[in-house]
Amino acid sequence: MVPVGQSRRSDWDHTMSRTEKARVMSAATPAVQDICDSYVYLLGRLLVLRQEHLEFMHKPFAWNTVVHSEAGGPTWTDHLDIAYSEAWIAVDDHTCTLIEVPDLRGRYYTIQLVNPWGETIANINERTYPHHPSGAFLISSKRTRVTLPRDTDTLRIDLPGRKARMLLHLEHGGDRAEALALQRQIRVRATGRPVIAAPVAIPMFTNDALPGVEAFDIAPEVLESEPDSNPDTDILQAKVHTVARAAAAGLAERERIDHVIHDQVWTALGKEMGAMDMFRNGWVRPRFAGSYDGDWIMRTVGNLRNAWTNTHEEVVSFRNGTVLPLSGDDTYMLRFSESDLPSSHVKYFWSVSCADTADGPVNALERRPLLNPRSNLQYDDDGSLTLYFAPQRPQDAPDENWLQTPAGRQYMLTWRAYGPDRVTVSGHWFPPRLEKMRPALLRRVR
Repeated sequence: MVPVGQSRRSDWDHTMSRTEKARVMSAATPAVQDICDSYVYLLGRLLVLRQEHLEFMHKPFAWNTVVHSEAGGPTWTDHLDIAYSEAWIAVDDHTCTLIEVPDLRGRYYTIQLVNPWGETIANINERTYPHHPSGAFLISSKRTRVTLPRDTDTLRIDLPGRKARMLLHLEHGGDRAEALALQRQIRVRATGRPVIAAPVAIPMFTNDALPGVEAFDIAPEVLESEPDSNPDTDILQAKVHTVARAAAAGLAERERIDHVIHDQVWTALGKEMGAMDMFRNGWVRPRFAGSYDGDWIMRTVGNLRNAWTNTHEEVVSFRNGTVLPLSGDDTYMLRFSESDLPSSHVKYFWSVSCADTADGPVNALERRPLLNPRSNLQYDDDGSLTLYFAPQRPQDAPDENWLQTPAGRQYMLTWRAYGPDRVTVSGHWFPPRLEKMRPALLRRVR
């Protein structure tokens, strides 16, 4: 089997690019490696196109219009610690999109912009724009000619193409009602009537049934629909065009390409998905998210997982119970020493929540959906912190430190670090290992 992207580092070698591109473009029969590389590269864009189709079909979206949601709402995500808003943005050479942001100081927030290849291209917040953390932001195409007056309170952000996905994350903080009121002050509107291209019609698919050779039938239109903001993608795109021509040339070549996809690419792609994860202490987190530093393979893997992840500089997410689900009938403890408290690893805040392995967030537990620094946590006499996860509060365990788990059901825990420190971003820090409390210990506690 030829590993996906086996020669991908040479793809980015500028000294070889002309020779390599000439070889690819002149080839009548694409090499197996070229089929593997071009399929995985193309799939990354197809995954985002699929999301564009599905979201306009099933969510209340209109172009350049923000959709606000909250826990339990129709567009609810499993981020129980934040208010969440989203929009699809489209611009053209004459029309821009205006995002109006109120003063959000005092709580964590970011307005994330994702390009149609699944990469985060901007985060609007006081960290990225310290001299313009709120006010008006003009989202435009690089080709749009807009002259802003010198005294205007508007900052321009250029998109690499003509579309983007916007996602707001706003911390509930100590006053959830105030956060929701601030959330609804965020407005999105077009400055005119942009000409918006319909998304390229693609063969719809699921992650469990990815497209085969038919993906190349619409490859030229897919590549032309939005530019790839990564540099030096000409070789990869040349490979895609070569495979697309071969797939259209005759049945025998089409079947060969389909066999390579089924027999080699999907298996190799599964291994690449395994390479995305980092494991420690029973927790797992992705190596890359939101920004992939030119690694188009990890970008496709990231889009398979979640097309809208933000960069690790904004948030790092850990999960426990993905490989072996946790039992809601058991009692677990999570201990942090005084020298390694979770708040020492974040600039803003952390949270831990309980998610059902099949149905998403466990929102039926109305008493408390998560634990975070605002939970009035009780610290031990030695300065350490112990959190408890159980269907019933263990006797003598502080109520504030207990997160109820769903009795009789399996679940997982999600730990999020907002504004993580360097050791967390780099993958050198993970939450401690969960300790399962044995029945004898539970009897002593009670």
